[in-house]
Amino acid sequence: MAEETPFYMTKVECPVCKTANEYETIKVGAYTESGRDTDFCPTGRTWRNPRYQAYNPLLYFTATCKSCFYTREFTRDFKEWKSDSYFKTYRQKVIKDQHLGLLSEPESIIRLIGDHLDPKRHPNETAILKLILAIIDERLIDKSSDLDLARFYLRIAWIFREMEKEESPNHQSIKGYLIEADNKLETFKNTVEKLKLRLHNFENAISEQFSDEHIAPELKSILYPIKDKYDSEIGSIREIGSVLDAKIDALEEINEEHKKVALGSNGDMAMAGFHEFGSFYEFLGKIAQKCEGAPKNEKEALEYAVICYRRAFEDGRSIEAGNQQLQASYLIAELSRRIGQHEQAKDYFNTTIRQGQELIYRNKGDRSKTALARKILELAIEQARLSVSEAKAG
Repeated sequence: MAEETPFYMTKVECPVCKTANEYETIKVGAYTESGRDTDFCPTGRTWRNPRYQAYNPLLYFTATCKSCFYTREFTRDFKEWKSDSYFKTYRQKVIKDQHLGLLSEPESIIRLIGDHLDPKRHPNETAILKLILAIIDERLIDKSSDLDLARFYLRIAWIFREMEKEESPNHQSIKGYLIEADNKLETFKNTVEKLKLRLHNFENAISEQFSDEHIAPELKSILYPIKDKYDSEIGSIREIGSVLDAKIDALEEINEEHKKVALGSNGDMAMAGFHEFGSFYEFLGKIAQKCEGAPKNEKEALEYAVICYRRAFEDGRSIEAGNQQLQASYLIAELSRRIGQHEQAKDYFNTTIRQGQELIYRNKGDRSKTALARKILELAIEQARLSVSEAKAG
C-alpha cells in the first residue's frame, strides 16, 4: 500500500552511554532513484509513500544516540557492535572517553549540534548535522578512516545540493554574491575595530611615557607641548573612527536594502530560519568557529572530501585494488573539477583513464567484472574534456 511506513525499527545499544535506541531503518524498495550525477549524487527520487517525498534517505544514513549524541554510520557493523571483538577491544574505550570528554566541555560542540537535531521540521539540515557528528566521532581515534570521512563529506555536499535545487540558478548566484558581500563587510568592520583598539593601545603607551614617574620635573615644560601634539592627532584619528562607524552603519543599511530588492521582501538569503538562528547557514558558521573541518556549504564539503579521498588513495590500505580504487581516483578528479582545481583534476582523470583501460584489458573476457570499470572510464573521459574546457574558459 502507498501509505505504508517505509521504515522498520532497529534496536541498538549505544556503545558510549549504554542507552537503548530505536532507529528507523529504510525498507528495501521504499523509494526509487531516477538518475545519478557525475559524482554519483542521486538526481531524482520517488518514495512509495508520498508523505516522505521531502525526505532525503541520507537522514537515515547515520544513527545518533538520543542521550549522548554519539553518531556512527548505520551499518550492519554498528548494529552488531557487541559481537565485534576488534571494536570492543581497540576502539570502544577510546571513543567512549573522548566522546564523553567532548560532551562534558563547556559549550560542547557535540551538545550544540545534538540539541539542534530536528528531523521533523528540518530533515535535510538534520541529515547534515548528523554527518558532521559522525565526522567528529570518527576523528576521535588515532587511526580514523580517511575513506569514511571522504564518504561522509561527499554526502554532505549532496544534501547541500538538494537543498539548493528549488532555487533558480540566477537566485543561487545572487545569493552567493550577497553572502560574499556580507562576509567582506564583516571583515571590514572587524578591521576598523582592530584599528581602534590599536589606537587605544598606542594612546595608553604615550600616556604612560608622559606620567610623572617617567618625566623629570625640569623636563615637563619642554615635553608637554609634544604630548599636546600627540593628543591632537590621536583625537583627529578618533574622529575619523567615529565617521567610519557611521559609514559602516550606512553600508549595513544599504546591504539589507540590497537583499530585499534582489531576493524578495524579507531579504533572507537562507530562505528560512533555523531554531533561534536567522538561518541554517548562520548556525553552520557558529559550528565552524568551534569545529575545524565542519563545512558550511557544498563547495567546502567537496574540498574536504577531496582531501580525505586523496589521503585514503595515497595510503592504499583502505581502498581495494580494482573497481574501488578506480572509483576513488575518479571521484578525486571529478570533485577537484567541481571546486576548480583543474590541474589536480587532470592528473587524476589521467590516472583513472589509464588504470581503467588496464583493468578492462586484464579482464577482457569477463564483462561482469568490467561493467563498472567501463562506466567509470566513460565518465572520466567525458569529464576530463569538460575540465579542460572549464580551465580554458576560467
